[in-house]
Amino acid sequence: MKLHEIAHSRSGDKGDTSNVSVIAFDMGDFAFLAEHVTADCVAEHFGDTITGTVARYEIPALGALNFVLTGALGGGVVRSLALDTHGKSLSSALLEFELPDIGASSGSS
Repeated sequence: MKLHEIAHSRSGDKGDTSNVSVIAFDMGDFAFLAEHVTADCVAEHFGDTITGTVARYEIPALGALNFVLTGALGGGVVRSLALDTHGKSLSSALLEFELPDIGASSGSS
């Protein structure tokens, strides 16, 4: 199952750092997301795209996870030669993350 089936995402930038949020459509899926979408998994998913660290922050009241990706934007908006200097496509790329099936124990159908 792809992450986009149970969550949506937003992204933003500050210098060479990108923030990518993952927000559950259903609050009942937050625990599942928190268990399976770890900082290590996100770092592995992006591979060499990120040259720095990945930190994860949980926001349970919103059913959201926020990932701070350092070294993700090729030096930042004014220095990068990338087509997506703001890293807006990182949120879409993260939604392609492969999750295990939720099964019958989750709040999702």
